[in-house]
Amino acid sequence: MSKKPDSQLQNLFAAHHSSDWQEKLVQVAYRFNREYQRETFELPEEVQAMPIYREWTSGILAGKIASPFWEIAKPQKNQHCIDIGCGISFLIYPWRDWQAFFHGQEISNVARDTLNSRGPQLNSKLFKGVELGAAHQLNYPSEQFDLAIATGFSCYFPLEYWNVVLAEVKRVLKPGGHFVFDILNPEQPLAEDWAVLETYLGAEVFLEPLAKWEKTIKAAGAKIVTQKSGELFELYKIRF
Repeated sequence: MSKKPDSQLQNLFAAHHSSDWQEKLVQVAYRFNREYQRETFELPEEVQAMPIYREWTSGILAGKIASPFWEIAKPQKNQHCIDIGCGISFLIYPWRDWQAFFHGQEISNVARDTLNSRGPQLNSKLFKGVELGAAHQLNYPSEQFDLAIATGFSCYFPLEYWNVVLAEVKRVLKPGGHFVFDILNPEQPLAEDWAVLETYLGAEVFLEPLAKWEKTIKAAGAKIVTQKSGELFELYKIRF
């Protein structure tokens, strides 16, 4: 049985003025709750016939869509880092090797519960807990973090939403801190097929040109420090 986003999260979303954002947040949370619980997705035959579907079911696709943020923004010892839309990343990435403090915020209550249960067992010193909530309302004080990370979800929301996210990230970063996040590059050969697959999995994808993203970054008062291309996603490190 699929686990719906819990009432606390529904209330968080409902508090925002945009019902359109609320709907998308609930859809994305539900889509990832199902994935984290390893539920079966029933997709049309024409989608199952696509090569990208076979890559998804075999696990090959996961490697193509992952953005190795640490290659352009490696967390440093004793830095406080916030992973926005963290999923179960603390269980996967080498935070113990980095010796950096991990704080998370996540809209999937399944991922939040999993990390808050297992994270302290893995490393109670570095793991600082995961808050339930969306990227546009970070549940943390201002100027708390040296590094902010947000990979794997920017494409599910319109640029107007990301205007608010960028302002929130700027608020919680210490002066001189960095924000690293990824953007779906619509020019990549796999982009349209991946967007179709994700839509059938329950989360509509926005295919925005990189130029529009870069204009949004500039309008937020940020400067692109580093950029790295992947098979689907473009990884950016910016500084406000």
